[in-house]
Amino acid sequence: MDYPIIAKPPLDQFAVRPNLSDYAGLREGFVYSDVINDLDGLPGGGLNIAHEAIDRHIARGRGEHIAWLWEGKDGSVERYTYADASRLSNQFANVLGALGVAKGDRVFCFMDRVPELYAAVFGTLKAGCVTGPLFSAFGPDAAGDRLADAGAKVLVTSPEQRAKVAAMKPRLPELRHIIIVDHGKEPTLEPGELAWNDLMKDAPDTYDIVHTGPEDPAVMHYTSGTTGKSKGAVHVHQAVLGHYATGKYVLDLHPDDIYWCTADPGWVTGTSYGMFAPHTNGVTSVIYEGGFSASKWYEVVQRHRVTVWYTAPTAIRLLMKAGDDLPKKFDLSSLRYTMSVGEPLNPEAVVWGEKAIGLPFHDNWWQTETGSIMIANYPIMPIKPGSMGRPMPGIEAGVIDDDGNPKPAGEEGDLALRPGWPSMFRTYWNNEPMYRSKFRNGWYITGDRGRTDADGYFWFVGRADDVINTAGHLVGPFEVESALIEHPAVAEAGVIGKPDPVAMEIVKAFVTLKDGFEPSDKLRGELMQFARKKLGPGVAPREIDFLASLPKTRSGKIMRRLLKARELGLPEGDTSTLED
Repeated sequence: MDYPIIAKPPLDQFAVRPNLSDYAGLREGFVYSDVINDLDGLPGGGLNIAHEAIDRHIARGRGEHIAWLWEGKDGSVERYTYADASRLSNQFANVLGALGVAKGDRVFCFMDRVPELYAAVFGTLKAGCVTGPLFSAFGPDAAGDRLADAGAKVLVTSPEQRAKVAAMKPRLPELRHIIIVDHGKEPTLEPGELAWNDLMKDAPDTYDIVHTGPEDPAVMHYTSGTTGKSKGAVHVHQAVLGHYATGKYVLDLHPDDIYWCTADPGWVTGTSYGMFAPHTNGVTSVIYEGGFSASKWYEVVQRHRVTVWYTAPTAIRLLMKAGDDLPKKFDLSSLRYTMSVGEPLNPEAVVWGEKAIGLPFHDNWWQTETGSIMIANYPIMPIKPGSMGRPMPGIEAGVIDDDGNPKPAGEEGDLALRPGWPSMFRTYWNNEPMYRSKFRNGWYITGDRGRTDADGYFWFVGRADDVINTAGHLVGPFEVESALIEHPAVAEAGVIGKPDPVAMEIVKAFVTLKDGFEPSDKLRGELMQFARKKLGPGVAPREIDFLASLPKTRSGKIMRRLLKARELGLPEGDTSTLED
């Protein structure tokens, strides 16, 4: 289905900045070197993410503005000002110094979304150390691999993780300190553990930030592949330019916004857009400790009067599954802008947002390696549902052939970026050859396939290793998945190429059903006909299987390679990020 373009809203709804009333003006009036003029830099020179995210606002007289609006699993609510965030992060930086932790050492956090996690991340950055947030639901193998590879010196964790920590500790000879956080309680310690509360109560709440420059390492995020161990993408303090700029121009954050990014800090989105972008723009961030529930999420928006909401396609599809009537039971009138992140957003979900909550979801594209948003559907330009949007000012993106030459509009190729943007990863930790392999002919090769249209919008086709060659036709799985979820029975779809002696590959789909629908041969045939009508017989699936759930990463991405491995009986590769 070709969805109509969603016109941009009246500009006064977004109060966009002067001279940025259209995308062309934004492109012409922006370079990253201008953005740094909005930031302060460290006193005496240097650049530090924590200073720009927290202390800068205190110096500008906004120390009493709420930084963290935290809601616990039990419904309790706590508010922390930027001054509070500064004091807590200063204390933790002093704790690290007292423990003998030095600039450049790796400090990892492995716990749920509690205020101490945020204080630890910013305190680590103030101390000149490298922060490494881990998703709290990781098992001991996934967490242990990352800690061992990074040579972590400090682990900040919770009592709930003790069994995992015990299982992986023998593999961590460089780990010197385990700090236990039990929010609102005094934890019972086991041998070798330190209590967060004990360490913090005697630590001074003032701190002179360790001198860091733009190229000093700041953040390490691990990204998994189809084989081998996960890779640690290292980002530097200069990345804050990308966080701040995209927070301003893509998220359209304003100082009085109540902003909610639903991503866990254990993933790059949860730090870049759950911490760094909102904090550098001085907004109030909602931190919700609880898990997903459609009704609870709508309650969070209603209770805290959220104005800007950034969530994931998987969550949006689950909201869709809960029905169009549910959001009508809540007051969502505070929302003015909604966005999607994590994987390409199906066009149906964009249109559903406008119908069900009154706002379309604006999709964007970036990766762990890019550090910040590269391509986006901006609030100042029309949305083409299913498109990633257009490049961030200062970013040169292209769809190229194997020799690095741009492909004409409409033709598929490798999605690539010209290196040199501020938030670009600087290496894979202890794996420089792998890092170098990502660059070719003057481009960073993202591993995604895409195309552009005549208006300069970018369209995602699939991961390079996901594209299906069926009888000479190159089929992007995302296109087929998007068509299938338009059927009223389908909640989610995952599509792979299955080897075929005649066609080389055939398109095979795996679908989960919405409540009220049951798998049957009749429904399978109906879905096949539905897809053929929408896509044509050469692109539509030749086989469809029903599953209770699709294998997904813990950040919500459908793992097509795992579907293919299971279908063909192949090794499953790295499953450290697989959702339980």
